[in-house]
Amino acid sequence: MKSWNEMKELQPLVGQMLMNSFKKDRISHAYLFQGDRGTGKREMSLLFAKSIFCRNRQGADPCQECRDCHRIDSGNHPDLHWIEPDGQSIKKDQILHLQKEFTYTGMESNRKVYIVVDAGQMTVNASNRLLKFLEEPSQQTTAMLLTENGQSIIDTIRSRCQLLAFQPLNVRRIENKLEHEGISASNAKLLASLTNNLDEALEMNADEWFANVRKLVIQLVEVLQNKPQEGLLFVNDQWMPHFKERKQLQRGLDVLMLWYQDLINDFLDREDAIVFTQEKEKREQSSMHWTRQSAAKCLSYILEAKRKINQNVHPNLVMEQLTLQLQR
Repeated sequence: MKSWNEMKELQPLVGQMLMNSFKKDRISHAYLFQGDRGTGKREMSLLFAKSIFCRNRQGADPCQECRDCHRIDSGNHPDLHWIEPDGQSIKKDQILHLQKEFTYTGMESNRKVYIVVDAGQMTVNASNRLLKFLEEPSQQTTAMLLTENGQSIIDTIRSRCQLLAFQPLNVRRIENKLEHEGISASNAKLLASLTNNLDEALEMNADEWFANVRKLVIQLVEVLQNKPQEGLLFVNDQWMPHFKERKQLQRGLDVLMLWYQDLINDFLDREDAIVFTQEKEKREQSSMHWTRQSAAKCLSYILEAKRKINQNVHPNLVMEQLTLQLQR
């Protein structure tokens, strides 16, 4: 996103509020961007940082051509600091390092900006250190905390930030954009159900690894329906070798969830909500195996499996347990 008008199309209220910050010269010392994955939080924070540092700004819009704008794009701006989870969490030492960096004068100006990605994953100690940092704000410092769940941020930090709620994007709008890029209607529907981020959707579509995810999900469902005694064998021999990383396994479980959501939508005659539009015959076979109630239970089992993956439970154990649950 290169301009605030573009961001306003994506997030009208948040975009307008941040634009007004520049027009009125009232930039807060700390913001909390909260909203679902893919709703534009990272893009908004980048554009906001550019508007702060750009020396050729036109109104609120950065020029996108100067040295500062280019270095922010490349991740090399000396006065913009990113903090992202180290493994499963953001640790105290990361915040301590940030504090140390901020004791130094800005490399090229007195302004400094830091962006904390997945701020809800801060450890208790990291949260307490950040709180102390926020309690003594410098007028030349701006913080942006990004999270999918605002309630995961401790109240004392929330109270020191300007809260900006990012709204879910219109799925149909994403589908239309993907189809405009030449993606088939069925793939556009699947991709738009998995992410609100257009660039991420295009990357997934071009990824051969992702193309096989859809096939594996349908194969797993067919094994569970027709040869349940081979479920564990399929998971260990075909499913797990494809989903080698936790992030990949989460993606596979997301697609599996969509299959069971389709079953429930089928039972409720919500044809427009069906994602696997080309697999009608297979879906009809599944609806003879699972009732609406059992499909809903399967969704809860998958959500629990996703939670365990985030908690560092061994992926093979999680998938084996899930397979046994889905067979019932």
